[in-house]
Amino acid sequence: MKYLFTLWREEITDAQWRRLELLSPPLVGLGRPYLQHRPIVSGILWVLRTGAPWRDVPERFGKWTTIASRFRRWTAKGIWQQIWTELQRLADLKGQLDWSVHFVDGTVVRAHQCAAGARGSQQDEALGRSRGGFSTKIHLRAEGQGKPMAFVLSGGERHELKFLQPLLEMGAVVRAGRGRPRIRPDRIVGDKGYSYPTVREYLHGRGIRVTIPRRKDQGPDICFDASVYKERNKVERLVNRFKSFRRVATRYDKRAVNYQGWLTLVAILEWL
Repeated sequence: MKYLFTLWREEITDAQWRRLELLSPPLVGLGRPYLQHRPIVSGILWVLRTGAPWRDVPERFGKWTTIASRFRRWTAKGIWQQIWTELQRLADLKGQLDWSVHFVDGTVVRAHQCAAGARGSQQDEALGRSRGGFSTKIHLRAEGQGKPMAFVLSGGERHELKFLQPLLEMGAVVRAGRGRPRIRPDRIVGDKGYSYPTVREYLHGRGIRVTIPRRKDQGPDICFDASVYKERNKVERLVNRFKSFRRVATRYDKRAVNYQGWLTLVAILEWL
């Protein structure tokens, strides 16, 4: 048993697990009691990092069918999302969530051939064809320290402009007291792909300052703050950290909801 415990720590540290365990569902519910969460979650994280099929999960984590079932059920019930939301709330209470500036960016992820074939249209499952081929695009928003706040999925050929508004309407954080959850940052920073009059009007109408460089055909950047724009590398580094997990770097899931589950797991690890 000591040997197994040592291997589990390779997937998630003791410090991370102590925080995650407090936010996990109880082991006893309406049905049969859950098996211990830690080996199951460790098996899920092993798949997340390696990108391997469920059947290849090492036996030290338990039955692969149990691990796959736990991931899908927690994804369908929104448990991963609840954990992520609670971690953001706790960070905000401690003053560790930076609302002064948020960064937005989009990145294309190639979809494996096994991701095709779900019933319904590919558009409903956030799949499309871009210059890079069969793909999905992740639209990501990061807070001032470079941690993930929200993401939206689309087909790989879709433009970032179409998904900025839903991206900014997600990631509300419940604050202490009786006030409404906070969702709007003080400033948004993005690249030239977001440089459209409709974007600037939308952000200014909500009291959000804009740091987005103008394209050459849009006139000079009189109020552009280059020093703030240099910080945009934080969201680019966040994208790289997301793609260091092979289950994210290549999409194998037919259903968008399951791929969202993997992305939410990475976001949880970032906040842990």
